[in-house]
Amino acid sequence: MAVTKRVRIYTEEDVANHKSAKSCWITCRGKVYDVTGFVPDHPGGDDLILAHAGTDVESIMKDGDSHDHSDSAYEMLEEYVIGRLGTDATVVRDDWEAPDDFHPEDTNSAEDFEKTQFLDLRTPLLHQMWQANFSKSYYLQQVHQPRHLQESARLFAYDIFEVCTRTVWYAVPLIWLPITANLFLRSMLQFNGPIPTFLSNPLLPLSLTSTVTLDAFAKTLPCFFLGNFIWTILEYGMHRFLFHIDEFLPDHSAFLTLHFLLHGIHHYMPMDRLRLVMPPIMFGILQAPFTRLAYILFPTPVANGIISGSFAFYVLYDCMHYALHHTKLPAYLRHMKKYHLAHHYKNFELGFGVTSKIWDYVFKTVLPV
Repeated sequence: MAVTKRVRIYTEEDVANHKSAKSCWITCRGKVYDVTGFVPDHPGGDDLILAHAGTDVESIMKDGDSHDHSDSAYEMLEEYVIGRLGTDATVVRDDWEAPDDFHPEDTNSAEDFEKTQFLDLRTPLLHQMWQANFSKSYYLQQVHQPRHLQESARLFAYDIFEVCTRTVWYAVPLIWLPITANLFLRSMLQFNGPIPTFLSNPLLPLSLTSTVTLDAFAKTLPCFFLGNFIWTILEYGMHRFLFHIDEFLPDHSAFLTLHFLLHGIHHYMPMDRLRLVMPPIMFGILQAPFTRLAYILFPTPVANGIISGSFAFYVLYDCMHYALHHTKLPAYLRHMKKYHLAHHYKNFELGFGVTSKIWDYVFKTVLPV
């Protein structure tokens, strides 16, 4: 069944932001009304409406002492309806704590959609996101209330696209560790002298490993460690300022859909085993501008060493991210698991570090657990 354009869905916060004569919204019986044009014509005076602007007026309209409104008043009100008030969700709580054996209950897809009218987990999600008509505030409220299914929810209707959005965790080291090793070897060889480019001879380092000198290794290793350090900044920065760009996200379906694809789907379904590591295509796109910048700023041998260190820590990050959601862990990682799950179930505006809290401490975004 095709998803149709739904009525605009707002939050109480959306309504509360419109409480002046220039923009006056109210709610009544679950609907949202923009009564700005009616304010000067209100029989009881504009001050009575403005006193309740941005709030629910159902009890006021039924109050006999104030003025019990007639049926015609409610009919007139319908001329100003602009949407409905969304249903609040309560999965995320300030007092939430992750037990060591955390296993969330499965979501009843039919009941969830009937209650929230957000996304129907029984049908492909991306088309629904594109067609959806809820406000940014309602989207952010709902997408950060986790749902859980036994199997991965579909993003696309067609398998050829769907397969690109699902990634087993071991695909990350299988794909990116050989590239990391190649870059590390190239860095060492380039410290000894020029070599053919990767495109002209991708496997060249393997045939020249016997020519690597200790001096070249000593030069590449600091670059590799610098890459490790740079990755920790990128990990925090992308998580906080790209994936959680909530405040600056335009209130438009195209931008909400992009946000959903980049990171919203992970917060919406945080325990989905096939969407816990980045699809290779996505990481390939995200890394491109950073690797290009490295080649601009540094000599090629240094850049390759730095990139190899960053890629190595990326592999560690993604594998650790999967483990934090689905694996029994030693003490430090158990703590980081509680810390990261609290980011999903307690406060998504804090706790952006995944492999460590170092930059959360620096930028004062530590999440108490």
